[in-house]
Amino acid sequence: MKDEVVLGNVMVDCNDEKQLQRFYGDLLGWEMCELYKKPAVRSSNGIVFLFIEESDYIPPVWPEENGRQQKQMHFDFQVENVEKAVERAEKLGAVKAAAQYGGEHFVTMLDPAGHPFCLCKK
Repeated sequence: MKDEVVLGNVMVDCNDEKQLQRFYGDLLGWEMCELYKKPAVRSSNGIVFLFIEESDYIPPVWPEENGRQQKQMHFDFQVENVEKAVERAEKLGAVKAAAQYGGEHFVTMLDPAGHPFCLCKK
């Protein structure tokens, strides 16, 4: 593609950048590294999540509620066994979201900073 722009990394705002780096590094099995002097995780094919600590960080509410901080995006991770992936995520500090809409197809979780993410059946 002519003059293609490629994704460099995904910035994730949070209240504790090291905690979120450890969480996603352990959850995804990605390399923990540093990029631009900030904690990051990198997949074997080069996808990078970069974590930045914001002093005024407000966790999103999910499901969304009018007048409250809403999520701006979320990750969907494809897994072989959703139940096992949920157990692993919980051991690492995630919590299962109170509201679930995925049935047998996916489970919505909240990471330690409150960001929703889904563990989806492959």
